[in-house]
Amino acid sequence: MEFNIDKEIGLGSRLKRTSDLMMKEIREVYLHYSYDFDPYLFPVFAIINKNEEITTKDICETLSVSQPAITQAIYKLKIRGLIEIAADNTDKRKKNISPSVKGKSLYKSLIPLWKSMDSCVKRITHYTSDSLIEHLDKLEEILQQQKLSKMIIQYHDENKLEDIDIIRFHPKYINAFKELNLEWLKAYFVVEPYDIKILENAENHIINKGGYIFFARHNENIVGTVALIKIREGVYELSKMAVSPKHRGLKIGQKLMQYAIDFARDNKWEKLILYSNTKLENAIHIYRKYGFKEVTVEEDCVYLRCNIKMELPVQ
Repeated sequence: MEFNIDKEIGLGSRLKRTSDLMMKEIREVYLHYSYDFDPYLFPVFAIINKNEEITTKDICETLSVSQPAITQAIYKLKIRGLIEIAADNTDKRKKNISPSVKGKSLYKSLIPLWKSMDSCVKRITHYTSDSLIEHLDKLEEILQQQKLSKMIIQYHDENKLEDIDIIRFHPKYINAFKELNLEWLKAYFVVEPYDIKILENAENHIINKGGYIFFARHNENIVGTVALIKIREGVYELSKMAVSPKHRGLKIGQKLMQYAIDFARDNKWEKLILYSNTKLENAIHIYRKYGFKEVTVEEDCVYLRCNIKMELPVQ
């Protein structure tokens, strides 16, 4: 059997090189999603959050890592405000480490991203080989073909929709409804007087008149919205749909639309209508995909930008 001295004898160096590369890629993922987190701190940070309260000695034993390394990680987590350290009630020499409020919040928000990382790492390492060297060869070949960071980001964005839930109107989200719509209008058209009238007092003009507002929520953040404005009994306008720019391309708008259509059907309404503009080619394509058909726009349409009206029978 052929013996490669660089690969076999230099195994330790190769492992460190691969580890450093993967850590660098993981750091890029955190930066992409605006998380200020050091991937080297993950093991210690995760154990502290899972245990609620733990000592340095317990962390060392669990991770089989030297105390100086753990002490350094704890110091960095403390500086970032992610943990709290307090003397034990029975033994003042012992220090108990627990996650801070900020640390708990960060831990919770990072879990979906860690799941995506875990899935991608398993995907690129799930193959059989006759030796660790051969396994490393295959791993390095994969990492040369595609950056791990791009792989994780793509996977996470494609699966992020699973973490989005649709919720009913609540007054505390009314500002998000206004801001998301204003942002969308300013990006594609101009804000018209009718828009201002609705958005400045949406609860009065939509909710109190028998309409509905729904929100797409991700990790307690509102990332999208849609309204069903009552025209008459059984007829509602699908309106004021907007998605946060950071979350566009994830089919959140389609999820909101499907929810609105299902809601209309559950309530046995007659039909949904919508007003749009043909320059929004992708949106028009999606409307047609969901069964909306073009009808004549009335002359007194409240939207100056409207040049197409569509409706969907829901019974």
